[in-house]
Amino acid sequence: MGPLSILLIVLVVLVAVALFKSVALIPQGEAAVIERLGRYTRTVSGGLTILVPFIDRVRDRVDTREQVVSFPPQAVITQDNLTVAIDIVVTFQINDAARAIYGVNDYIIGVEQISVATLRDVVGGMTLEETLTSRDVINRRLRGELDAATTRWGLRISRVELKAIDPPPSIQQSMEMQMKADREKRAMILTAEGQRESDIKTAEGKKQARILGAEGDKHAQILSAEAERQARMLLAEGERAAKYLEAQGQAKAIQKVTAAIKSSQVTPEVLSYQYLEKLPEMAQGDANKVWMLPMQFGDSLEQFAKAFADKDDDGTFRYEPAPVDESVRDVANETTSEDWFSTESAPEIAKAVAEANAVANRSVDDPDNPPAPSGTEPSAQSAITPGEESPSWPTYGQQGATPPAQPATPQQPDAET
Repeated sequence: MGPLSILLIVLVVLVAVALFKSVALIPQGEAAVIERLGRYTRTVSGGLTILVPFIDRVRDRVDTREQVVSFPPQAVITQDNLTVAIDIVVTFQINDAARAIYGVNDYIIGVEQISVATLRDVVGGMTLEETLTSRDVINRRLRGELDAATTRWGLRISRVELKAIDPPPSIQQSMEMQMKADREKRAMILTAEGQRESDIKTAEGKKQARILGAEGDKHAQILSAEAERQARMLLAEGERAAKYLEAQGQAKAIQKVTAAIKSSQVTPEVLSYQYLEKLPEMAQGDANKVWMLPMQFGDSLEQFAKAFADKDDDGTFRYEPAPVDESVRDVANETTSEDWFSTESAPEIAKAVAEANAVANRSVDDPDNPPAPSGTEPSAQSAITPGEESPSWPTYGQQGATPPAQPATPQQPDAET
């Protein structure tokens, strides 16, 4: 191989290297900083880039997507002198690749250090309890401080989160004991509240039960008294009607006996004969040891006959009975009792019985039956509508007639009735 061949090979290699150096391929989501003779010229991203061989070069490539960086736990002292370990997660994006390259040596380390410094400043002014309960406040302050500090580096802080806040083990144990005691306290309070509510509900239920029981007993006593009153009224009405019927029967019997005697025209001879027939019966008693007959008994009968008899032509006294009236004869011959008494219930009594049954069958809880006021006894006239007179009692000799208020002894019929 001669010198010419070697020179040709060298030229081909130089051309190939020059072509390779003149083309740069930048992927999507990345940005490249181009320098020319060691000086920044431009920033390219997402495509094919032509470079001047041996003059232009790619200084560095950066990722322009959002990046999530988790920093190791940082020891931070709170206001009450307790050391806690806090993990931070920072989400950021590179907006200016040239500033990220030329503005800071390592922007990741810069973000970490600024985050730690700002976190210690914020948490140092809070107690442990405030630190544990104020994560949103700490996140907003950290994001504000980091965004202001990293703007000149071409970074945009999207989000800052506290991943974990770990107090010392002794503090954790104390906190757990405190939380346990607090939970037990709340449980005991809730149990006591539940027991109190249960006792109150139980007492209310017993109270309502006693009230309802008393109301039921009161209504039962009222209904019992009303039923007893109605029963006594009906019993008295029945006794009164029975006595009145008995008196009417006796009067009617006497009237019929008298009418029968008058219609039969009995003479003194018959009466004397009847008297003599009754004398042995009068002497039949076991206690009758001695029976005395007046000596002048015959003379008395003779004087009685002379007083009521007429003397005939032969000097004998003969009794002539008085003529019998047809009305007396009709009374004596009467055989039916339908026209002079009735056993049907009076309308007033039937009405009182219906009202008593309606009151007895009415429900205690019926809104149309309000209970009687406390301390008030049911009136004896409660079955009678106000403004109406007391029901009158029917005469049992005539249907629907009214008897006198106090029935008198029936008038004995005389000889002229």
